[in-house]
Amino acid sequence: MPRASRGFTLIELILVIVITAALAVFALPKVVDTTLWRLRAFGDDFQSRHQAMLRLALQQRRPIVETITGTGVSWAYGSGGTIESLACPATESPCIAEGGSRTVTFNSGNSGTTATSAAADLTVTVASGSYSQVYRITADTGLIYPSP
Repeated sequence: MPRASRGFTLIELILVIVITAALAVFALPKVVDTTLWRLRAFGDDFQSRHQAMLRLALQQRRPIVETITGTGVSWAYGSGGTIESLACPATESPCIAEGGSRTVTFNSGNSGTTATSAAADLTVTVASGSYSQVYRITADTGLIYPSP
């Protein structure tokens, strides 16, 4: 007498799980655009590291130079010793819209002030594709603000 079928076999369930996992690993990232999230994370990281370097310059009482290029941001002591750098996400490079190299010097001349290469507030636009976020670095205090 044949047995009545009452559900899926273990092999069928495992095959469905394996196929679903393969689609999630290979197909889903191509379907879902993660550019927005990568650039937003870069902008948030840039903003937090900028503030940290501003505090570090004041705590150590020595100038720190922030160099902003199209492919990322780097920080170094005024004497030339590199502190750290933040590169654009690999798939969205360049991610800073303004061309050329610009600098912000924290604790300029050990006076506690900030000096920008433009001698005015600097704007940094993190952008790629349809995503764009503008940050404003104030020339007098060195604070960074996202623009709405």
